[in-house]
Amino acid sequence: MHTIAVISQKGGAGKTTLAVHLATAAAAEHVSLLLDTDPQATASQWSHWRGGGDPEVVDCGAPSLLAGKLAKSRELGAEVVLIDTPPHADAMARQAAKLADLILIPCRPRAFDLAAIEATGELVRSSGKPAFVVFNAGPPHAPLVYRDAAEVISNTFQLPIAPVVLSERAAFHHATASGRSAPELAAGSKAANEIAALWAWTRTQLHLSTRIPARSAV
Repeated sequence: MHTIAVISQKGGAGKTTLAVHLATAAAAEHVSLLLDTDPQATASQWSHWRGGGDPEVVDCGAPSLLAGKLAKSRELGAEVVLIDTPPHADAMARQAAKLADLILIPCRPRAFDLAAIEATGELVRSSGKPAFVVFNAGPPHAPLVYRDAAEVISNTFQLPIAPVVLSERAAFHHATASGRSAPELAAGSKAANEIAALWAWTRTQLHLSTRIPARSAV
């Protein structure tokens, strides 16, 4: 089983959007589920709007329960698990980072968001796990913005950056509001292509092959 923790100490960074989209992309190829550890239960609400189905979303309200939830997921045949973490919750974020195989840090390419990377960076570095910043919800055509943001993150916080950007696109908002992912809502759209590219890169980081899942993890 491969576990991906989506972590940011800043609210509104796009953690849930990233988590539900990657979990949905993973579910097309592997038995996948999403652990919702955020008290706001946004991912669980998305699953309710979705009407259930893959990927399954499971609530996990306490850091002490997370290891057990992951063990149960493995027993049920899960191959890829996404952990959506809450902001400003060091205990849960640290536990998620400790248990993850890969950590993704969504970040908008803006000053306040970049400043918040410091706390997140310290948290994930203490885990010793591979971690990458994923630029999220930035302007679609602004290479200088991303270049400058990348320099800040690389030089100041020494964190690597994922090569795929999720731009600010209406398809992401419309999709999540209807319990879907951008590729499900608008196949072939720019948003769908960005998710496909990000999942392909993520799959490579985890050394996962491409195949169709045989069964659900429920």
